[in-house]
Amino acid sequence: MSKKPSKSLAQELDRYITPFRHDGSGKFHLKDHKTDEKGDLDKEKAQELLDANKKRLIEFQEKLYAQDRWSLLIVFQAMDAGGKDSAIKAIFEGINPQGCEVSAFKAPSSKELNHDFLWRHAVALPERGHIGIFNRSHYEECLVTRVHPEILAKEKLPQKLVTKNIWTERFEDISAWERYLCRNGTVVLKFFLNVSKDEQRERFLDRLEDPSKQWKFSMDDIKERALWPRYQAVYQDIVRHTATSHAPWYVVPADHKWFARVVIGSVINAALEKLDLRFPRADKASVAEFDAVRKALEQEGKKRAK
Repeated sequence: MSKKPSKSLAQELDRYITPFRHDGSGKFHLKDHKTDEKGDLDKEKAQELLDANKKRLIEFQEKLYAQDRWSLLIVFQAMDAGGKDSAIKAIFEGINPQGCEVSAFKAPSSKELNHDFLWRHAVALPERGHIGIFNRSHYEECLVTRVHPEILAKEKLPQKLVTKNIWTERFEDISAWERYLCRNGTVVLKFFLNVSKDEQRERFLDRLEDPSKQWKFSMDDIKERALWPRYQAVYQDIVRHTATSHAPWYVVPADHKWFARVVIGSVINAALEKLDLRFPRADKASVAEFDAVRKALEQEGKKRAK
């Protein structure tokens, strides 16, 4: 009797990936994506899956680093209190920090404003064998800058280039840049943590009531919250125009942090599995040399034991 082929990791995790993936084929409406989705999980089962994904990720990262061919860029976008920071902490716990770097992009400096809008993101890209995490990203240049036109004015663009087509042009530039990265061995994974306005309110209240979390709160958060409909419309436009087969968006239900982490961890692990990562093999000459060294070390140990 022939054995039934075992499922790949990607197949095993598919139900936490495909429903939230948008690659630009077909229509996209943000309102069609629930923020409180929990799949077939409860907290206990989710924790088991999260732990399994962390273990797998540690193993994949070790091979990624050793092979030194591929790199992984992970982009996180969300409204304030969307859960980006806690997701990064939970999912990447135990990862070797030597091969992973988080870049959090705040308001651009005067030096950064003297360059093109992708410059500061390009210099933060992960090198081969590494994982790079963008906590907010180049997409802020089509989001906050679009919601607040006064920020665009600080970017010193020639006035004749600031037209009604600028956002479409930026979408095109970003998609071309991401395609270029993919063609050069960088896997691009983009996550929009889709949190509801009600859940954001609860998280703000939690921060205000807990002295250990108050540092996270800013009055600017409330000002931005007042622009919620505008931000949602722009996020929808971003996903519609920059979701591609080589760099799809994952619209992650984020009202339940534990479920969001399952989705994110599953996507990352499934993507790494597809790279067929392996530890480099030593050539025959090196193996023979290693064998001689091993024997010499063993002999040295025997002499000391006498």
